Amino acid sequence: MGSLQESLELFKKQQEKCQSTLVSIAPKAGAMRGTPPKPVSSMVPNAKSSAPAVKFSNDTERLQHINSIRKAPVGAQIKRVIDLLYETRQAFTPEQINGVCYVDILANKAVFDSLKNNLKVRYDGNRFSYKSKHALKNKDQLLVLIRKFPEGIAIIDLKDSYTTVMEDLQTLRTAGQIWLLSNFDSQEDIAYPNDPRVNIKVDDDLKVCFRTMELPRDMLDIERDLQKNGMKPATNTAKRRAAAQILGIVHKPKTKKKKNEIGKRTKLTNRHLPELFKQ
Repeated sequence: MGSLQESLELFKKQQEKCQSTLVSIAPKAGAMRGTPPKPVSSMVPNAKSSAPAVKFSNDTERLQHINSIRKAPVGAQIKRVIDLLYETRQAFTPEQINGVCYVDILANKAVFDSLKNNLKVRYDGNRFSYKSKHALKNKDQLLVLIRKFPEGIAIIDLKDSYTTVMEDLQTLRTAGQIWLLSNFDSQEDIAYPNDPRVNIKVDDDLKVCFRTMELPRDMLDIERDLQKNGMKPATNTAKRRAAAQILGIVHKPKTKKKKNEIGKRTKLTNRHLPELFKQ
C-alpha cells in the first residue's frame, strides 16, 4: 500500500509539472503563429472544470471494500445477497445485486448456482427474490392461513412471510382472533385460531393426561409451577393474601374432600335410595 501511494504522489507531481510547462509554452506558440492561446483544460480530453477532483484515498477505500466482499467465502456472499432480498422484498437482476451489495454473481458460478438452488431464493430466469415458506402479504392473509391450521402453526414458519408479520400476530392476538402459545419441547411459539366453529382434534392420550392430573391444593404452588414452565400466571395470590391480611382476613387452606362419602348434612332424596321403590 505504501509503494502504491508513493507512485501516485510521483504521478501527480509529473502531471502538475506537465501542466505548468504547457502553460508556459502556450503563449509563446500562440505569439509565433498569431493565434490566441487555448486554455489548458481544452487540451485535456473530456476535462470538466466544474467537476470536483476524486480523491484517490476515498476511491481506494471503496475498491478495497468491494474486493474484500468478492474474495469472501461463498457462504458469506450468499448470506449478503439473501439479506438484501429479505430486507427489501424486491426482485433484482444479477447486475443490480452487484451494484447494491457488490456481490458479482455472474463472475462467481458457485454463488450463482447456490442462490438458484437455495430454498429461500426464487429465481425466474432473470431476477432473484426472497421466497418465504408461506406467500403472505398482509394481516388478512395471515389470519386466513392460521385458520387453516386448527391444530396450530409454528411462528417460525410465519416470521419471514413479510416484514411486519410479527406485529400483525400481536395485533390478531390482542383482538382475540388467535392464540399464541408456547411449545415447551421446542421453545417455539405456536399460533392457534380462536374460532369456536373450528373443530380441534385432541389425542386421547392428552385427554387422559388432563383428566388424571392432580393440581396442587394451594394457588401459590400452582402459580409457582406455571412460572417454572415459563408461563405468567393470571393471578397473584401472594399479593392478594397480603392485602387480605391488612384487612384482617385470615386465609383458610382448602382441605381435600373425600369422595363418595355421605356426611351428616347430606340431603338424601329418592334418587339416593332407588331400592325403596322396588316391589
